[in-house]
Amino acid sequence: MFVFVCAGCGAELSAPLTRVVLPVHTHQKYGNGIQLPVLMEAGTFAVEPEPSGPPWRRWEEIDPDEAAARGIYAPVHFLSDGAPGAVVIAPGDIRGTVLIPEKCGGYCCGLDGADGPNLACETCGLPVATRIDDCSLWQAVWLAPAAVRRRAVDGADAAPLSWAELAAEGRSTPPFEPITGWGGPQLGSHHWWSWSPQWEAATGRALAHLMAESGGRPVTVPGGLTAEVFQRGLDTLLPAGPPARRAVLAGPGLPAPEADLDILIVPVHPQTGENWAPPNRDASVHPVPLPLGVWWWLAFPKPHLHAPASGVMPDGVLRDDPGAPHPRSLFRHDAAVFHRTLVRLPAVRSQWLHESLEKLTQDMRARLF
Repeated sequence: MFVFVCAGCGAELSAPLTRVVLPVHTHQKYGNGIQLPVLMEAGTFAVEPEPSGPPWRRWEEIDPDEAAARGIYAPVHFLSDGAPGAVVIAPGDIRGTVLIPEKCGGYCCGLDGADGPNLACETCGLPVATRIDDCSLWQAVWLAPAAVRRRAVDGADAAPLSWAELAAEGRSTPPFEPITGWGGPQLGSHHWWSWSPQWEAATGRALAHLMAESGGRPVTVPGGLTAEVFQRGLDTLLPAGPPARRAVLAGPGLPAPEADLDILIVPVHPQTGENWAPPNRDASVHPVPLPLGVWWWLAFPKPHLHAPASGVMPDGVLRDDPGAPHPRSLFRHDAAVFHRTLVRLPAVRSQWLHESLEKLTQDMRARLF
């Protein structure tokens, strides 16, 4: 556990925080005028390992070898030459800062950080962080890596949870949720049920891995919700014809996968970032990562069940509240997360996968993304 302090004067800038994995949906821009919640859970922080923020360079200005050295194997519009290691925390965990008024412009419904750091250390005035709470962006505070230092909290160390302990918790992320947007009746907020933005981002990353591991062959996934979110994309993006490969869910609480299956959709440990790996299997296994909460719902779906009534209801009477409505639209993956993941996989240099990446705009028109 750590607190972050100002690099200029040493003043504390955060509550005590525990490190977790950077969420897949961290850089997601969702819809238009949508009110997204806070990105990070209270009491946690995550680190962006890649450079972020200005200055920026266009792809045409970058040598392919330099891009490959940075782990990018296909064209992108821009690359950041900013400092790596930005730290993201929940806005409620920031301490001892004040807004910089002249850095709070360029927003739609809130702060978007376009003007650079907009929070300064209250003690010495050093710009230390950027608060983001604009519409369609996840609410967060980003600590500037050169302006803060990490200080350990004495006596607060704890080992990461084991897979068995995570399985016992059984925390899952529902696939659909109420979405709130601006501009409804009387210009107020309005709500509707939709596929979860977190699911669209998580499956966008997983779809890129499935394509990379397919070897240019069709891939099938288990039926039910897993097929609903993945199979249409796989059938659209992968070449038809060769015998299909199978990808299956594998992880804690599930039976061991068959020995001849090598594409496994597995959970990512939320604290360490490690993919779950089956025991006694060699390196031929190709993991397709999903955030634990999304994977858990796919592996152990929660049907809508009657719940025992309490309070003034008689014993034995069951409540029959309606379940959450299913979205009317087909599932769509997050195109930006898909693209960001695919260009960072070495397999994208293969001809067929490179051509698939070039068709992304066409696939978006088909409402796949």
